[in-house]
Amino acid sequence: MIPEASAKTIKLIESGRRARHRRWLAVTLSLSVFVAVLGVAMLLLGNTIYPPGVVWRALRGESIPGASFAVVTLRLPRMLSGLLAGFAFGMSGGIFQTMLRNPLASPNIIGITSGSSAAAVFCILVLKISGATASFAAVAAGLAATALIYAFSRVGGFSGGKLILIGIGVQAMLNALISFMLLKAANYDVPAAMRWLTGSLNTIQMKDLPPLAISMLLCCPPALLYSRQLGILELGEASATTLGVPTDRTRVTLIIGSVFLLAFATATTGPIAFVAFLSGPIAKRLAGAGLPTELPAGLVGAALVLCSDLLGQFAFGVKYPVGVITGILGAPYLIYLLIRKNKAGGSQ
Repeated sequence: MIPEASAKTIKLIESGRRARHRRWLAVTLSLSVFVAVLGVAMLLLGNTIYPPGVVWRALRGESIPGASFAVVTLRLPRMLSGLLAGFAFGMSGGIFQTMLRNPLASPNIIGITSGSSAAAVFCILVLKISGATASFAAVAAGLAATALIYAFSRVGGFSGGKLILIGIGVQAMLNALISFMLLKAANYDVPAAMRWLTGSLNTIQMKDLPPLAISMLLCCPPALLYSRQLGILELGEASATTLGVPTDRTRVTLIIGSVFLLAFATATTGPIAFVAFLSGPIAKRLAGAGLPTELPAGLVGAALVLCSDLLGQFAFGVKYPVGVITGILGAPYLIYLLIRKNKAGGSQ
């Protein structure tokens, strides 16, 4: 017989768990609907606003003068690239921040994105090549930067703080290299590199999307399957080992999957600022603690990119790339986070 007090405690725990699951499900469904609404808005809105019926006919393949080109050739690749890249940035950023137990552990802060950016800029400015070759170089350089940062962080024992500090140093070095190449480049080559560095959906075509889509099909399911182990890793190295989690294998698997997502997204759209940084904290605030946030973080990332692109196109007198808008949104939060952590450190 279970004592009455124990039975009440068990009921309270089960009730709390069910409430958390209901909240997580409601948040995930709401974010999915919001992303779908933003995607539809991107297909409807432009220099010419088309009614939903015309957009649907154009998507089905019907030839409609003006609408077929605007919707299928221009708006559809833009919407899909924002959706896929935003989801990839958001999920990878959420995984890194949870695994390293630090909101500053975003891929675009610890140097991973800078590796891809440096390779792409080198291809554009020095080798005078772009397209698939530059994208492949960006992916390879992102993986190489990650391997370098992780290898250095394991010297003397792995720790998340060490990885973040090493990543910030690598990022500073790579950003200096990018600045040097921009200063030495011919004037007519710089705008193309700057457009790529800013992060933009303007020149995306349907042929650019398959590598990103394939990488997501290969990397997202394992990341979701490892969500339980990721939650245990958040408790710390010693606790995770005690609970039977193979920490090294789990960490390497998650890092490889996240970096592939990040590298292919960066190769497709450029390093859209602060999406990976903002998505995880927003998802945790919405979905609550104690449950996996990889999927909500991906949806938040997609919503941030689509919403920012709509703002960049229509909210101002001139059109801005999506990376400019996400940078405006993310920079104040980064400053706030640094101030808060500095105060916390000073009070200890």
